[in-house]
Amino acid sequence: MVKSLIYLVFPLFLPAMMIGQELSKLDLQQAYALSQKNYPVIKQKDLIRQTAAINIENLQKGFLPQLTVTGQATYQSDVTSVPVSLPGITIEPASKDQYKLLADVSQLIFDGGATKEQKVYQQLNATVEDQKVEVELYKLKERINQLYLSVLYLDEQLKQVELVKADINTGIKRIEAQVQNGVAFRSSLNMLKAELLKTDQRSIEIKSSRTGLVDALALFVGQPLKADVQLEKPVSTAVPIGEEIARPELKLYNVQSKLIGQQDKLITAKNLPKASLFAQGGYGRPGLNQLKNEFDFYYIGGIRFNWALGGLYTKKKEKELVKVNQQIVDIQKETFLLNTNSQLKQQQAEIDKLLKLVVSDYEIISLRASVKDAAKAQLENGVITANDYLKEVNAEDQARQLLITHQVQLLQAQINYQTISGKQ
Repeated sequence: MVKSLIYLVFPLFLPAMMIGQELSKLDLQQAYALSQKNYPVIKQKDLIRQTAAINIENLQKGFLPQLTVTGQATYQSDVTSVPVSLPGITIEPASKDQYKLLADVSQLIFDGGATKEQKVYQQLNATVEDQKVEVELYKLKERINQLYLSVLYLDEQLKQVELVKADINTGIKRIEAQVQNGVAFRSSLNMLKAELLKTDQRSIEIKSSRTGLVDALALFVGQPLKADVQLEKPVSTAVPIGEEIARPELKLYNVQSKLIGQQDKLITAKNLPKASLFAQGGYGRPGLNQLKNEFDFYYIGGIRFNWALGGLYTKKKEKELVKVNQQIVDIQKETFLLNTNSQLKQQQAEIDKLLKLVVSDYEIISLRASVKDAAKAQLENGVITANDYLKEVNAEDQARQLLITHQVQLLQAQINYQTISGKQ
């Protein structure tokens, strides 16, 4: 299981290791902080802020004067003429080839609040994207929990191996004395020595697995860890029943609701009339005086009023779509709360079960230790064989391994509860 976890973790995350002094100690909160700081997705936060700033800056430029330059040369089949003949007066008709060079400057003075609402929308959209990053960073805690607690579990296993080796060495010393006195067979001594070597192999396997897990943890925190890095055991705390959920996903749903509400305001703003001041200056033939058939400069200024009524056809349906999107977010939030509360119930049941198992484990160990101590005395007096003694040593070892497993599982269940509830 440990090897499978290593193979699963390494492909998921391969950041460049930070060059620095190897850490010899590490606690869980420190692992959280370092891993989040080193996780590649954190870089998106700055990009999100830059994108929002650029979009808002572009929106603000909508109230800057807008300059348009156009040119036109045309030839037409006929022109306006005055079919009146007056003595001594000649009205020259306009030329059929006409030219126009025009510069138009406009200044928006009212856009129905569209620019203001779009700026708010961009800010809310940036908040939504930023919160999505927070959700991803929070999920990282689950991976850190797995690695961190797996290392702690192996550390406890190593301590237990040393206890078993001490018991076997005690048996070896006593059998050696009996062999020298001719009251025990050397085969019994060899059996204990073989069991000691087997225990050494177990220690090698555990240390190898621990090295792999520590290397994987170092990748996540972005700093080199010493091979014998000491991981501080998190303090086991009682889990309050019915604790309020404070996950970043809930904040994401809330800001998504605000973003959808802002879309409703945008729909209203874009369907309001708009007004702007304008000034035009041009040069061409003819100018504003159509009866003057020569090139001339001219200008015109005023105020424009614009109301695109086509948007009113779809306004109602667009607002209905906004309501549907809001309902979708509400359902997603409700589903998330249901699943999260279900997970909390399961974790609470797991905690209650493991608390009882740990109490039972201590009782079993106490009984197994007394039996082993009795067997130790019997072995010294030649009442039982080395094989009988090993059976009792292994029985106590199994009981202690179960205690270690249940203790780590209990700690993991308590940490998982806090992580699921958002309080870790």
